[in-house]
Amino acid sequence: MNNYCIHNAYGVMVNGVNTFHIIIIRQKKITLNMGSLVLRIKMICDNNNIRELVPESQAYMDLLAFERKLDQTIMRKRVDIQEALKRPMKQKRKLRLYISNTFNPAKPDAEDSEGSIASWELRVEGKLLDDPGKQKRKFSSFFKSLVIELDKDLYGPDNHLVEWHRTATSQETDGFQVKRPGDVNVRCTLLLMLDYQPPQFKLDPRLARLLGIHTQTRSCIIQALWQYVKTNKLQDSHEKEYINCDKYFQQIFDGPRLKFSEIPQRLTNLLLPPDPIVINHVISVDPNDQKKTACYDIDVEVDDPLKSQMNGFLLSTANHQEIASLDNKIHETIESINQLKIQRDFMLSFSRDPKGYIQDWICSQNRDLKLMTDTVGNPEEERRAEFYNQPWSQEAVSRYFYCKIQQRRQELEQALAMRTT
Repeated sequence: MNNYCIHNAYGVMVNGVNTFHIIIIRQKKITLNMGSLVLRIKMICDNNNIRELVPESQAYMDLLAFERKLDQTIMRKRVDIQEALKRPMKQKRKLRLYISNTFNPAKPDAEDSEGSIASWELRVEGKLLDDPGKQKRKFSSFFKSLVIELDKDLYGPDNHLVEWHRTATSQETDGFQVKRPGDVNVRCTLLLMLDYQPPQFKLDPRLARLLGIHTQTRSCIIQALWQYVKTNKLQDSHEKEYINCDKYFQQIFDGPRLKFSEIPQRLTNLLLPPDPIVINHVISVDPNDQKKTACYDIDVEVDDPLKSQMNGFLLSTANHQEIASLDNKIHETIESINQLKIQRDFMLSFSRDPKGYIQDWICSQNRDLKLMTDTVGNPEEERRAEFYNQPWSQEAVSRYFYCKIQQRRQELEQALAMRTT
């Protein structure tokens, strides 16, 4: 009987005499180091003989089947989340805008020149209403630009504009302040341009009336155009890549026919920057005026909080160490079970037929030795007793006992050395 062993991905020894079915039960994708993926494939040996000896092992096999289904479900969910993160996930929220001003009257006895001149200070601030986030967004992060236009008659053509435009190096701030000399009420106009992410565009009036969209992202506009084409059956029945323009499309795109692939390029001239938010405000210098703060609510789009949770789920490695530890324990347990099974089979076969088992075992070892030494041999000659009475046999026995004696001597010397230390 030729007892040979192989190792699966768990390192579990598999007896070649018995029948095994190698089952791939799990393939996990783990995200490490900013998107680097590592595939882990686990293989478990389903030994029917072991399951007959230990009926409780069926519960373990049931757990493996459940684990396989669970891993497949988790993998599908991960793919769904990855696809969802590719699309913009936004929520509409209310941004409350506070516009306030203070007046500093002139002080005749002031030592510096600033105190001797009356001045006012305008503040523009804001915050999200009912913001559940722990980290508050800066007010300026909602805008691409802010322009405050003061009365040109009071401050002249060169000093009546206060502008802020976002750049790559802009530092976010919680508000804006403008200070100017003056002791009379000042009319001003605030122009706020929202920072849309992804960018949004204002449609040409003709296209806006046709699609019922005023301002939207480029992808949504193209999708609305395609929906209009399908609803009105404008796609050519023979040449599918062409659109037969109706009278509205002809007015907008200046032609009776166009390719659908041309629409993004044609849209370039029909998409305009979105309208700014315009607020008219009066900077009051009257000390008796109690209404020096004005509030306005603006609709803004913010990232869905679920997006950060999704990213956290994809990047999370919190349980990987625990899973690896449990996998190692499973590996050690299964390896121990297989080793015990091999020992049991050996002892059981020996107890049933000691002579036959020893003969089979010697034959098996002989075949293995020939394979390792690449020796063919002569089976007919080896089956006769005279073959083992040759001089080489005595020499082999002497060398065998000599090696055993040397091995035992080293063990005794090591034991004595340990006692003396």
